[in-house]
Amino acid sequence: MDHPIDELVAQLLESYETCGGIKHLSGAKLPSKNAVAALTQDLLRIVFPGFIAEEDLTSLNLKKETTLQLTDLQTRLERELIKSLEARPVAGETALSLTLSFLRQLPDLRCIVQTDVDAAFQGDPAAPNREEVVLAYPGVEAVAVFRMAHILYTMGVAFLPRMMTEWAHSRTGIDIHPGAEIGTHFFIDHGTGVVIGGTTKIGNRVRLYQGVGLVARSLAKHVERDDQGQALGGKRHPTIGDDVTIYAGATIVGGDTVIGDRTVIGGNVWLTRSVPPDAVVFFESQQVSIHPRQRLAGDWII
Repeated sequence: MDHPIDELVAQLLESYETCGGIKHLSGAKLPSKNAVAALTQDLLRIVFPGFIAEEDLTSLNLKKETTLQLTDLQTRLERELIKSLEARPVAGETALSLTLSFLRQLPDLRCIVQTDVDAAFQGDPAAPNREEVVLAYPGVEAVAVFRMAHILYTMGVAFLPRMMTEWAHSRTGIDIHPGAEIGTHFFIDHGTGVVIGGTTKIGNRVRLYQGVGLVARSLAKHVERDDQGQALGGKRHPTIGDDVTIYAGATIVGGDTVIGDRTVIGGNVWLTRSVPPDAVVFFESQQVSIHPRQRLAGDWII
């Protein structure tokens, strides 16, 4: 009599043949999800020194610890980039050249992330200090990871940028595609449920609240793609100007939709057309009725 496991193995092997689109055998070795998650976490240690590491950092040991971290990160990132390039090469680049180019951009990236932290601190009256903003605000973490992933994305690196932002998505509830373009002083308050599509363009000093979607119109059933599998069709997501505030639950749709500078978008607005600068957008017909509650036999009723 066959062992029950033998029967199950046979069934799984059959499914690997019949559902072949979700298996990857004998092909290019793909980047490791666990390795990319660990890399992302350790890159945050470089961006926010002293905040994430368990050990204490001081001015005396900062140089030594930073050197050790960067040396380790270089080796691990290059290892994952070798796998990425095997699946989708980047013309004229090696895993080492891409690794070094990425790491060299971290100082400038930190200066931009500093503006995001400042925006969160200045924009939230509940923030007691910048330390709490870095330690506890999911929007700051999600945006910092996005900014790192965006560098790799603009280099043409496959897999890793999206894996990094999806790692942040799973931790924060904030989904930012690495292809988006986002200016300085960007603040996502609360953050849960925010979605920012891959061709979104966002200006400087923009604030979003929870549940905001900057999304594309639903694609046709069959989408034309290039030889690397990327969907064609140009800009699909909105453009947001400078100094714009978008309140909770608003959804802005389409690549032709442009929100002008200094505009305020109210909560739960569904918007498919452009808005000029210095506008306020809200549902004018919305009405809220307030009535007294009644109490019968000790129980409240509506």
